[in-house]
Amino acid sequence: MTNVELARFNMVEQQVRPWDVLDPQVLDLMESLPREAFVPAGYENVAYADIDIPIGHGEVMLAPKYVGRMLQALGIHEGDVALEVGCGTGYATALLARVCRQVFSVDIHQDFVDTTAANLKAQGIDNVTLETGDAAQGWDAHRPYDVIFISGSSPVLPEAFQESLNRGGRLVAFVGDSPVMQAILITRTGENEWQTEILFETEIKALENSTKPQRFVF
Repeated sequence: MTNVELARFNMVEQQVRPWDVLDPQVLDLMESLPREAFVPAGYENVAYADIDIPIGHGEVMLAPKYVGRMLQALGIHEGDVALEVGCGTGYATALLARVCRQVFSVDIHQDFVDTTAANLKAQGIDNVTLETGDAAQGWDAHRPYDVIFISGSSPVLPEAFQESLNRGGRLVAFVGDSPVMQAILITRTGENEWQTEILFETEIKALENSTKPQRFVF
């Protein structure tokens, strides 16, 4: 086992698994995908550290344990069509693409889209459609989706996201105002029915142009 392979193994065993990520599919995905191929130049030595890695525009690569918990909650299957809002460098995109039939990933920053395209190509991943745009209010272009992964936070999650899910579809997002935000799982259980589960608390940068809560002014 090389030093990089050992670091990846330790990431899974010492960071991801202890965070109640026990789904064998998720653990295998994270142990097999080279995260060092997705970090910005100069950060390779901390690719497997339990930290958020800056990638530009004030954005970060989420710590591995967050990605693992969110993927586990989504319960992705072969045949799923996924929407990702905020591709960053393409790490979570690649994890989704290794299982899902098709991934549509949207980012407001063209350089992130370009970086992700190059990183996915280097890994031989060709079932991702990358688009540049503002998806903070939803992205209906390819709906309905089986899975939605939103990598930035939103003080108020627009209903357009949950309404673009297939029946049985799952959505993970960070919702709330700093400093208290919650990672949540929303599952569409019927035509006008959804279930919400709180996964964990954290603090994540808000999506650009995300919906702000209405404030009462006296």
